[in-house]
Amino acid sequence: MKNSLFILVFFLFALISFSQETEVKFDEKLAKSLNADEYGMKKYVFCLLKSGTNKTASKEESKKLFEGHMANINKLAKEGKLVVAGPFMKNDRNYRGIYVFNVETIEEAKALVETDPAIKANLLEAELTPWYATAALQETLKIHDKIARTKM
Repeated sequence: MKNSLFILVFFLFALISFSQETEVKFDEKLAKSLNADEYGMKKYVFCLLKSGTNKTASKEESKKLFEGHMANINKLAKEGKLVVAGPFMKNDRNYRGIYVFNVETIEEAKALVETDPAIKANLLEAELTPWYATAALQETLKIHDKIARTKM
């Protein structure tokens, strides 16, 4: 009987402790600094980069344009306008990479896309769409800098 009572009490305490929700600590200052809404989310513009129509560029010209493409990515990231960028692995859809712009409108994103030399030269084509995601995404680059041994 004592063992049964002990087991019952043990399970009740376990049930109570597991059923209590973990307290989430809302950081109002951080939320405001990231322009988060009440859900911790915000608007971005997602950009899908595809192969462009320019199929005649020489290897040397393409290399120079893609060096400018990378420099532009780094510039936009430092300005806080680009929160995520990266290439796709080889695929059969002509998808080349993505950008996530830290802007709210397609018009703002178009202006940023026009600063990319590879897009200007039609080596890449940009498809833009509004996107709603966590405001914390903006912190990704700070973390990346801490884990990248070699800088691009």
